[in-house]
Amino acid sequence: MVLDRAKEDLFDGYAFYEKQQPGIGDYFFDSISSDIDSLLIHHGFHRNVFGLHRLLAKTFPFSIYYRIVDETIFIDAVLAQRGNPKSIRDLLRRRSRPE
Repeated sequence: MVLDRAKEDLFDGYAFYEKQQPGIGDYFFDSISSDIDSLLIHHGFHRNVFGLHRLLAKTFPFSIYYRIVDETIFIDAVLAQRGNPKSIRDLLRRRSRPE
């Protein structure tokens, strides 16, 4: 389940890449969606970072932060890897409150 805040992250990434060159936003979205889909098989094997599992996207410099609760995968964030680790940690902590 991709949480609303992670959907906003996806939209922001899409808008950023689409602004660079039309069509790249669609490629970004498709690539990240494929990475998220891979969690159906490979969930839980990724390194735990800031209290969440972190999947590094294959094509774009983004990280997908997720957690598993009662066999349900919750995507909490899709963030650019170039961000300051302290800022990412603080953002993830703020988001840790249930929606």
